[in-house]
Amino acid sequence: MRDFITQASDLICGYPLFIVLIGGGLFLFFYSRMVPFRYFGRSIEALRVKEEGNSDGQISSWQALCSAIAATIGMGNIAGVAIALSIGGPGAIFWMWVSTVVGMATKFFEGTLASMYRGRDSEGNLQGGPMYMITEGLGKKWRPMAIFFSVFGCIGTLCLMQPNQLVEAIDTVFLIPNGIDPTFSTHLIMGVIITIITAIVVLGGIERIAAMASKLVPLMIVMYFLLVGYILILNYAAIPSVFASIFEGAFSIKAGIGGIIGIALLGARRAALINEAGTGTASMMHGSSRNSEPVREGFVAMIAPLTDSGLVCTLTSLAILSTGYTAGEGMKGLQIAIDAFGKAIPGVGEYLLLAILFIFAFSTMFSYSYYGMKCTSFLFGAKYGKYYNYFYLALLIVASVMSLPTVVGIIDMAYAFMAFPTMYTLLRLAPKAKAALAKYIAENPKRK
Repeated sequence: MRDFITQASDLICGYPLFIVLIGGGLFLFFYSRMVPFRYFGRSIEALRVKEEGNSDGQISSWQALCSAIAATIGMGNIAGVAIALSIGGPGAIFWMWVSTVVGMATKFFEGTLASMYRGRDSEGNLQGGPMYMITEGLGKKWRPMAIFFSVFGCIGTLCLMQPNQLVEAIDTVFLIPNGIDPTFSTHLIMGVIITIITAIVVLGGIERIAAMASKLVPLMIVMYFLLVGYILILNYAAIPSVFASIFEGAFSIKAGIGGIIGIALLGARRAALINEAGTGTASMMHGSSRNSEPVREGFVAMIAPLTDSGLVCTLTSLAILSTGYTAGEGMKGLQIAIDAFGKAIPGVGEYLLLAILFIFAFSTMFSYSYYGMKCTSFLFGAKYGKYYNYFYLALLIVASVMSLPTVVGIIDMAYAFMAFPTMYTLLRLAPKAKAALAKYIAENPKRK
């Protein structure tokens, strides 16, 4: 079953996903006349706006952004980068950067359209997300596509990676060095503890999730920046060669055209599934914002890819590569990062990383449940949405005892099937967002 899932994931998440996310994102990037570069200053300004005009929304734009970042900054930013390095080498990081810029344009359209095309759930509450963009923006006849997205949204947002890699981190840092052999039972016990902690926040609803995320996100980014900054200071002499290896690996003549394409596919795939641009998850969060200006919500949304697959993933790759890591064989996750941090700061590096990993993992697990609950509410009605949380929490325990290739394969496939309808909708409705952008700029010409 593991081999089947892995092979199917590689097939679906290869060229098809690359063309949809990167190709579609490049179109949106140029169609918007490079909105991430032209209006990045407005994104920063949008964060400072406190006026939230739409009383039907549940959270502020800042909370929506933090919740979206909390969901995307997780184990993927460390384990995902390590996986990319272990399979594709340093060159994969360059294509992560390309995907970041493309993802910023995609997220702008997601945030804008999620705010423009909201719908009402079965209890009359205002909601946002790809399912509502589809039904409200494309029309009711497209409801089957909205259902398709929601079905795979329930699977893709199960957050299997976080407990799986958190358990591996505990094994690597605590159990194995102390002569304790990790077993199914120890993983199961750790999974139960992780689930109990997550349940305390998740069962409190979106307000508690958003409040927790708005506190955790700034803290975890600053902590990680300081830790990696210290490692880079210790290994400053290696930084030029690290950047050289990234560019050389991305365009290696030895690898040939096929090798370059393979590395590009890998790097873009990992980055796209880390920043989630085009998969539709963030639009569910931004669709819940009280912001009454869709374009301003789009400006806020496009900060997320720069933060997660841009800043945090770059920090991870620099920390690992500056310690002398070279790509090996097979898929490896957190063990690579833990070994690198432990080598950089002997005796304490792995423990400091583990502390940050806990924050990364739990912040993601807190936010993801909301996405799945919204998909469930769309499929079966708002009164049944809360039951998804119990299913979600149970699967955290299951994920803690699964193999890494199986977890990666399931999540990657689900996200691919979420991306196809989301990107189609964004491309169809792009003219509406572009018109709204032109109107917004005309009405606010003095903003930088």
